[in-house]
Amino acid sequence: MDHVEKINVLMTGAGAPGAAGIIKCLKQDKNIHLVLADANPDAVGKYLSGNFHLIPSANDPDFIPAVRSICLKENIKILMPLVTKELFPLSENKDEFRTIGVHILVSDESALSIANDKGRLYQHLEQFNVRVPNYKIVNTWEEFEEGLKYLDYPNQKVCFKPCISNGSRGFRIIDPAIDEHHLLFKEKPNHTYIQIDKLKSILTAQKFPPLLLSEYLPGPEYSIDCLAQNGEPIIIVPRLRTKMKEGISVAGEFVFQKDIIKYCEEIIKSLHVHGNIGIQVKQAEDGSYKILEINPRVQGTISAGLGAGINLPLLAVHQELNIPIEEHDKQVIWGTKFIRFWEEVFYN
Repeated sequence: MDHVEKINVLMTGAGAPGAAGIIKCLKQDKNIHLVLADANPDAVGKYLSGNFHLIPSANDPDFIPAVRSICLKENIKILMPLVTKELFPLSENKDEFRTIGVHILVSDESALSIANDKGRLYQHLEQFNVRVPNYKIVNTWEEFEEGLKYLDYPNQKVCFKPCISNGSRGFRIIDPAIDEHHLLFKEKPNHTYIQIDKLKSILTAQKFPPLLLSEYLPGPEYSIDCLAQNGEPIIIVPRLRTKMKEGISVAGEFVFQKDIIKYCEEIIKSLHVHGNIGIQVKQAEDGSYKILEINPRVQGTISAGLGAGINLPLLAVHQELNIPIEEHDKQVIWGTKFIRFWEEVFYN
C-alpha cells in the first residue's frame, strides 16, 4: 500500500458511535489528510482531529451544498459517510460530486432503497434464491396476528422490527414463556422482550408502521465487515458478537466461517452494493445462517479489525483511488478477540 500522493478524505458523521475507531483506521496511512464533519458542534471527532466542519443534518436542503462547499475548499478526493440518513442524498448526487473530483463511498440508490428496507431486502433476496428467515411483512394488527399463526406462535417465539429503522430501534422478541418478574428485578431495563397484550396496546394506539415479523433465530450472531466493488465481493470478515450493548458490539472474536463468507458473497452480488458494507447474520435452529439486516455503509465496530491485521476503511479508500490492494493487506489473524471500552476526550 505504498504511495506518496496526499489523499484528502472527508468523513461525515464524526459524532457517530464508531467514529473514533474509524478515525484511527484512516490515520494508519500517513498520506491521508483527514477532514471531519457533523451536524453536532460537539461531535467527538472534532476533538480527535484538528480539521472539523459543522454541517446541516441530512434532511436539510442545505446539506448537499454545505458538503460540496467543504469538498471544494479542502480539495477532497474521498467522502466517507458514517450516517445512514446521509447515504441517500449523497448517492443521489454522486455524479455531481464526481465532476469536482470527489469519490463518495456509497452504493447506488437502487441498492440503498432495498438494503435500508428490511421487508424489501428479504423479498429481494428470496427472488435471487438467497436464504432468509421465515417472515411476513405486516401493516395492520390483523395481519400481525395472521403472521403469528404462520410462524407457529405461541409454539415458537418470534421477533419483529420496523421495515425501516437502524440501531436495533423497534426490535422486540415475543416469547410467551418469558418471566416478566425476572426481567423486572434481575435484568437491566434494556431487554428486548415484550408480551403480546402490551404490544397490541402500543401498536393499535397510533398509526401502524410496516413491520417485518420473522422467526426467532436462537444461535450465535455474527457481524460481517465487507469490502465490495460494484457488486463484486473483495474481502469478507466475519466476527462473532459475544457481547452487545444497545445494538453495538462491545466484545467479539474474528472467526473464519466459510459458509458465512459464501452466504455474504451471494448477498453482495444480488444487491450490487459498493464500498464498506456490514451484514448481520444469526444461526437458525437447523444450523444454517440467515440474514438479520445489512448496513450499506462502514460499520462502527469495523475498527476492531485493526487488531486482527485488517484495515477495511483504509482499503475502501485505496480501492476507490485504484491504489493496489496487496494480498498481505487482506490477511486476517483469525481467532483474534476484542473488547471495546469507553475513553474520554477533554475540551474547553
